[in-house]
Amino acid sequence: MDEELVRGLLKEQHPDLADLALRQVIGGWDNQLWRLGDELAVRLPRTERAPELLRKEYRWLPELAPRLPLPVPVPQRIGEPSERFPHTWLVTTWVGGEPADRTPITAVEAADILATFLQALHVDAPADGPVSYDRGVPLRTLGIDEDAPVAVRKVWDEAVAAPEWDGGPVWLHGDLHPANIVVTDGMLTGVIDFGDLSVGDPACDLAAAWVLLPDGAADRFFDAYAAADDAMITRARGWAAGKALALISVGDAGDKGLPGGKPTWGPAGRAALKRLL
Repeated sequence: MDEELVRGLLKEQHPDLADLALRQVIGGWDNQLWRLGDELAVRLPRTERAPELLRKEYRWLPELAPRLPLPVPVPQRIGEPSERFPHTWLVTTWVGGEPADRTPITAVEAADILATFLQALHVDAPADGPVSYDRGVPLRTLGIDEDAPVAVRKVWDEAVAAPEWDGGPVWLHGDLHPANIVVTDGMLTGVIDFGDLSVGDPACDLAAAWVLLPDGAADRFFDAYAAADDAMITRARGWAAGKALALISVGDAGDKGLPGGKPTWGPAGRAALKRLL
């Protein structure tokens, strides 16, 4: 997937955008990302699940974005499968800033901003909202690495034993980790990649208190996110443990030069685990 392909797709399906400046942006997991002009981005799927995730964003994000207090990538155009490229692709708004796996959040005030964002997102979801098999579900249905340190497994076991979410399903980002938020001057300034947008237990997203925020900011976050009770915080700690181990695993793969590995994720995961413990 190169510039010639992206430019050709735009000429075929969205010719009014085809002459804008185009450059590839390093990053992304399920999708390859290209910046289009100053205000747009093109996302091309590169995993089997990615086209479905893009269609989900195209369906739901335009409804959610207007009430969210941070910039998010709002779908503008959809690209249909064609002979040139046999998958769905997407044109969205561009969200400026640096991903937090490369430029971490340093401002403790980000705890208030994140809490406000999640309070706005975590509202009752419609009956046809997207359901995930591994986001926002009861932790007892999932597992954790058998080789996880004892202290981490203790956090996980406590989370599994905590009372489960008994409220109705609410909207979730589903994948709040450092590569999926952007930072400007140490402050959280945007949230990206809603491919795992789903409905369920908000504790899944509250793991961000340890995964995203700087040392010592988790208490401030939960003071601001007043809806979190002890059981929800305990479950959130379990989600954070799983996310931290996943970040470390992907980071280790990057250090070894393995496909899909991302070296910047390892330090982010270890920092999250240190905060959690």
